[in-house]
Amino acid sequence: MKQLKNKLPGITVCVLISAAATLLAEIQIGSFSFDVIGAPVFAILIGMLITLIVPKFAVSDMMKGGIIFTSKKILQWAVIILGFSLNLGTIAKVGAQSLPVIICTILISLIVAMILMNVMKIDKKVACLVGVGSSICGGSAIAATAPVIDADDEEVAQSISVIFLFNVIAALIFPTLGYKIGLGSEGFAIFAGTAVNDTSSVTAAASTAEGIYGTTGILSCAVTVKLTRTLAIIPITLVLAFIRTRRSKRSGGEGAKVSFKSIFPFFILYFIAASVITTIIGVLPDSSFTSFYNETFVGAAKWLAKFFIAMAMCAIGLNTNIVNLVKKGGKPIALGFCCWVAITAVSLGVQQLTGIYSTNL
Repeated sequence: MKQLKNKLPGITVCVLISAAATLLAEIQIGSFSFDVIGAPVFAILIGMLITLIVPKFAVSDMMKGGIIFTSKKILQWAVIILGFSLNLGTIAKVGAQSLPVIICTILISLIVAMILMNVMKIDKKVACLVGVGSSICGGSAIAATAPVIDADDEEVAQSISVIFLFNVIAALIFPTLGYKIGLGSEGFAIFAGTAVNDTSSVTAAASTAEGIYGTTGILSCAVTVKLTRTLAIIPITLVLAFIRTRRSKRSGGEGAKVSFKSIFPFFILYFIAASVITTIIGVLPDSSFTSFYNETFVGAAKWLAKFFIAMAMCAIGLNTNIVNLVKKGGKPIALGFCCWVAITAVSLGVQQLTGIYSTNL
């Protein structure tokens, strides 16, 4: 009880900032919606701004415990809750056609990140987070990967900032670009679902495209492709966990005892379990329970996961020096740009090869 009391002020601040960020993300000015930026990005920016104005705010005795708890534990809870929004059966069925594009774009982003990490001498953890965030699902993938590789708050903030930059650019230019180069409506949906990083930006790009193409269905198809892509969190985080475990054992020397439990990200297993629960309930006969679960509970889980991620990003922002972030930002931005361009080119190229490019819904 005493530990909770010590953490409460810091957690409360993160809740309040996350609530403000969520409200900001719902603002719409003309045809532009701030949802393209997203609550997590607003939250991390507000956190960094507070630390810039009051440098010792996050490290004060009153705030420190709750802010650290939010950036670590709440972040893991957010990933677990996100699992309830994934019906593996539905995603596998609807997203199967886009699978070659998804696999190729994920591989090219990770390969580019790995090569440029060595060529440009970029921090390994930042390169990993940018590569994973670019290839899978932006902030959610970074949230899942950061605890696995033990990335610190500044590394997470750096990666989130890079992903945010190219999210916004993609959401603004891809709808017109796709239409001008002759992508069909289905082709664009797969393009948006594989080449735009974050779910909110995929939604924004696909919604805009429906207006440009004069048709419906692009949004639902793009989101399904994006959710299919999100499943890559599972194998990638598990592989990274095993790599980290092996390296820890080696660095400890022969005979050194390394606690597997302290290294392995068990929250990813809970994420999988949550997805399995939703999948099983999805095949049950219709009833008041399944209706409540699929329509109400899953919707609430999506909202809560996003809110928790915003809370965690706020805590990370509070622990980040924005001046240092800007000074170190050149190489990660260049890496993010290269990953983004590679993913865009591969997404379009694979669609050409598989015949999806000009198809319509």
